[in-house]
Amino acid sequence: MALVTVKPTRIDTAIADQIAVRTNYELEDAAEALTWGADEHVLLALAAAGGLYVQLRKPQQRPVANHVLTVSLVTAVLPHILKSVFDQTRPDRLTVVGHRHGVPVSGRARDAFPSGHAVHMGALASAAGLLPPARRRAVRAIAVALSLTRIALLAHWASDVVAGFALGAGVERLLRPWTLAKPRRK
Repeated sequence: MALVTVKPTRIDTAIADQIAVRTNYELEDAAEALTWGADEHVLLALAAAGGLYVQLRKPQQRPVANHVLTVSLVTAVLPHILKSVFDQTRPDRLTVVGHRHGVPVSGRARDAFPSGHAVHMGALASAAGLLPPARRRAVRAIAVALSLTRIALLAHWASDVVAGFALGAGVERLLRPWTLAKPRRK
């Protein structure tokens, strides 16, 4: 049983209402396919595969690979913990019009806050700061776009996505001093 009930803001409701009225099956199908790019299972598999590749082929990049894997693990667990504390109904459960226009039903009905997908993407966008500028911009643009799919699908309120993204970025920054610390010379 959740301890805190989170209500959507007026802006959240207005955005969700506009999406429900204006969306269509093609847009919803595209968003549903794209949103898999921010799924914790996909990201954990990619982080593990990337970590293994770096261990075998590019050992000088181990600290960054270990950082990404650690951040991926933490951001995979954290939303589940928070969803047990916070209770919020997903916007897709509150629309009939949206379902007629192709909005699917997503996740558990009362697990809207925070968006786990956005937590992962916020962490990824923050970790992109370790990349050269062109790659950093590309990763951040992709992270924002994948986060927005959660709003387009009415799986989350806009504020859930913003909060999740910020939380993910914060987690990544908090873990940096430990995962990327320079080893001390003896």
